Amino acid sequence: MSDRATRPYPPAVAVDRDVPRLHVRPGAGRWCNDPNGPLFHDGRYHLFFQHNPHAAVWGDIHWGHASSPDLVRWTDHGVALTPTPGTPDELGAWSGCAVVDDGIPTAVYTGMDRRDGVGSVMLARATDSTIGSFKAEPDPVVPGPPPGLDLIAFRDPYLFTHEGRRWAVVGAGHRGGRPDVLLYRVDSMTRWTYAGSLLDADDPVAGRHAAPATAWECPALLPTGDGRWALLLSLWIDDITYATAYLTGVLRPAGEGGGGLRFEPAAGGLFDHGRDCYAPTALVEDDRTLVWGWSWESRTEAESVAAGWAGCLTYPREVGAHADGSLRVAPARELAGLRGRAVGVGEELPAAYEVQVDMAVAQPDTELAVRLGTGAELRVNPTRGSLTLDRSATPASGTHPYPRASSVVAVASGGTGGRLRVFVDGPLIEAFWDDRVVLTEKVYPAPAGPLSVDLVQGAGDVSVSAWEAVVEGV
Repeated sequence: MSDRATRPYPPAVAVDRDVPRLHVRPGAGRWCNDPNGPLFHDGRYHLFFQHNPHAAVWGDIHWGHASSPDLVRWTDHGVALTPTPGTPDELGAWSGCAVVDDGIPTAVYTGMDRRDGVGSVMLARATDSTIGSFKAEPDPVVPGPPPGLDLIAFRDPYLFTHEGRRWAVVGAGHRGGRPDVLLYRVDSMTRWTYAGSLLDADDPVAGRHAAPATAWECPALLPTGDGRWALLLSLWIDDITYATAYLTGVLRPAGEGGGGLRFEPAAGGLFDHGRDCYAPTALVEDDRTLVWGWSWESRTEAESVAAGWAGCLTYPREVGAHADGSLRVAPARELAGLRGRAVGVGEELPAAYEVQVDMAVAQPDTELAVRLGTGAELRVNPTRGSLTLDRSATPASGTHPYPRASSVVAVASGGTGGRLRVFVDGPLIEAFWDDRVVLTEKVYPAPAGPLSVDLVQGAGDVSVSAWEAVVEGV
């Protein structure tokens, strides 16, 4: 990969339950935030991420890099992209995407040389076929926002293909508080043409589901596989990151002569109902779309600095749309490859594991409780369509970006049953209910103790399976 040392996941150290072992994060620790530029190239998945290699706090942003043959076994490759003094990215190589252009993996990212959140769009080419590192082009492909727009945010380019033509979206926010997604036609990687607004908060559906926000960060436009599209928008207000919304709808020709596009949303909601997932990005494959998010910390900055690390990426998720327009989100199918020895109800839970519960209710308002030791409890009520995480036994010490109540609730359409899948890796909990909602939270200290599954009210049929999560050969 390069002449730098590489590190397989998980590291060969004694298990610390308060450290995720199977999720992508910098092998050397320090700071990790947004996932960037997932690629499949020469038989391997490549995943990049925002990374401060010098401290466990945000700043001095580089791109870190990990790769995998199967989305299960990951190898860390250190830093792939470094800011260059005296250039438009001297204050940071911020978020973006990656594509393969004429056979060369190419990062498309935000170059930052000012401190107001307004950047430029830059390109960096891989220096070898294994993407050991990127070398930035000296000049930006888009030096800044279009003229005439009074923006307080311009960043996070994301490329997509529609009807054989390549386009790009950039997250933006107008002074005065109107978030926007700006659209560019990409005739070649070095020739971009501004094509107007794809969507802004004046749209009533967007205003209902993706507001309030000062700017929309990290826009990602994904095909759902049925002719519709999903737009992911991360909600940013005055330097504070909050949550990510999704909108589903259709793309229509727009602009003079139909030379642009306009997104018309019909439905929307939260991408993740927990408080520890933000800035998701996507890899579009022939038969599915994979999405990763950034899981920040529920502890204080001082606690992260003492631990020597902050942030990791979520497990990959397969994303599409249900017939009613709600987002379909499920764990990537490859995650079944983490299943090791079976864990029975009543047994002590390992540091990393998966729990799967299938449920069919016989009475309305039946409720199931899944207790992850003594640290956290998940409750499912299919009739109400609710999934609740109660973490009152392990309250969060951090308050940013959300006030940290003792529980958090995800709500989907109700029914008579479904499947709950819970993935735990140290402190990180990712719970999926019936491919309709997901809830991501970090819990410190990490849950420990026996697995318990009980009907706490009502009646129904319940089957439970659980497995330790392991990587082959480790």
